[in-house]
Amino acid sequence: MYNTFTEFLSGKKKICIIQAENPDGDSLGSALALDLLLKDHNVSLYCPVEIPKYLRYLKDWSRVELEFDYEADGYIIVDTAAQILLSKLLEQPAIKNRLIAADVFILDHHETEDDLEFSHQGLIQTLPACSDLIFRIAREQGLMPSPADVPAEDKARMKSAAEYLIAGILSDTLGLTSATTTSELYREVADLLDYGVDIAEFEEHRRDFMKKSPRILDYKGDLIKKVEYFLDGKLATVHITWDEIREYSDEYNPSVLILEELRLVEGVEVAVCFKTYPDGKITGKIRTSQPIADQLAAYFGGGGHPYAAGFRTYDLSYDDAIHETILALDKIKEKANENL
Repeated sequence: MYNTFTEFLSGKKKICIIQAENPDGDSLGSALALDLLLKDHNVSLYCPVEIPKYLRYLKDWSRVELEFDYEADGYIIVDTAAQILLSKLLEQPAIKNRLIAADVFILDHHETEDDLEFSHQGLIQTLPACSDLIFRIAREQGLMPSPADVPAEDKARMKSAAEYLIAGILSDTLGLTSATTTSELYREVADLLDYGVDIAEFEEHRRDFMKKSPRILDYKGDLIKKVEYFLDGKLATVHITWDEIREYSDEYNPSVLILEELRLVEGVEVAVCFKTYPDGKITGKIRTSQPIADQLAAYFGGGGHPYAAGFRTYDLSYDDAIHETILALDKIKEKANENL
């Protein structure tokens, strides 16, 4: 089923693995795992933005570079097939031209439309995480032998690859608690643990990186005070300004700081963190209790999971973005009622 991936790799000496400009635990885990699994290739890792500090519990995060590798024989894009999530990369003519000329392969697990403007191959399968897809490929194609068959010299490498895949799966399923989690996924995580991963040690390390300074905790209080409610309390939003992004993002992503808090408020069905930038860009990170996050993001040209998604727009003011969000939710509700 997954032989197209190994066929893509055949004959290539140097591979560059690309993440989108919104790296998360799944995209980083996927990239780092592939780096280890493709041992017969010279692999470089690229992301157009710095890896956020809250993700640096993954020990090889510094392998990801800000300089694009123009010398690679092939490029693998992980965790997205959406043009808008690669816009920072594609707005650079040299990079865009290289991707147009080169062999490109997409590994993604989202239901959003593949709208990339350059030719590519790919495996896009609706799954809980891109890391899940990579494990399935690696297992079927022999890139990750069963634990009993791993040679002694490869055990440490396979253990690290398994740890990164688990990290990606846990990230995109909220610790195996999201609606996309299945019994099969639990079995896959159990299989990955058999490579020697100490999940308690891993989680303790992750929690150390998630700790907040008193300054960040104070800022979280300020964000909570700015929360607004619409649609009889079903929509909760918060506005993160450019000044806040500059001051706090290097230490802790403001959206990550507040988004789950919004989603857990009684009566809230949709939570959106809006960020505004000096160039007119507005981004929205969405979490929902119903499977509509990807539909809401799609109204703004974005995408993601049914319960977690995001978008970017340059065409709206902040007030307009709120208004359009409300209109979009009304349309989603109307469409759902029509399908009953």
